[in-house]
Amino acid sequence: IILSVGGCASTKVERVAVDKQIDLSGDWNDVDATLVFDEMLKDCLAKPWLPTFVGAKSRNPVVIVGHISNRTDEHINSQIFVKSLERELLNSGKVTFVADTNDREDLRSEREDQKQGFTDPASMAALGKELGADYMLMGSVNTIKDELKNKAVNYYQANLELIDLSTNVKVWIGQKEIKKFIKKSKFSL
Repeated sequence: IILSVGGCASTKVERVAVDKQIDLSGDWNDVDATLVFDEMLKDCLAKPWLPTFVGAKSRNPVVIVGHISNRTDEHINSQIFVKSLERELLNSGKVTFVADTNDREDLRSEREDQKQGFTDPASMAALGKELGADYMLMGSVNTIKDELKNKAVNYYQANLELIDLSTNVKVWIGQKEIKKFIKKSKFSL
């Protein structure tokens, strides 16, 4: 009987809109990443650091993405909201981004490979032409959890900072807070 009941189990997959809110556990999810991205984008573009820089330098600021720390007990892929933020800032035409540390290593390796004699010299990427960043985007995701019996509150705080690479001055700090109240059924699995 157990085998026949287990054999009847099936998996059903349904495609849903990516903006549809689905919360299963109460932990960090795609909706939270979107909320962080939306808040950070609006805040970053609205603050005075950007027009101040453009006014002083007569060009767009160059930004590199640094480390985003996960200071939670959950797996949080910060790249989901950071890449969205990077994309929209870049596409705004107001900020220039350069490759991060990991990507730069791959790019440098490719330029070295091009010097091996297999690449047409007219199409080879030049060495020593990398653009230096003015600012580094760094941050963290933090959490506080409070649980009692079948209830829990998950509080998340995402922080991003834009730091001047020459002076270490923080020119912008963005913060998004998310609080979730979770009530589990007494009979849930």
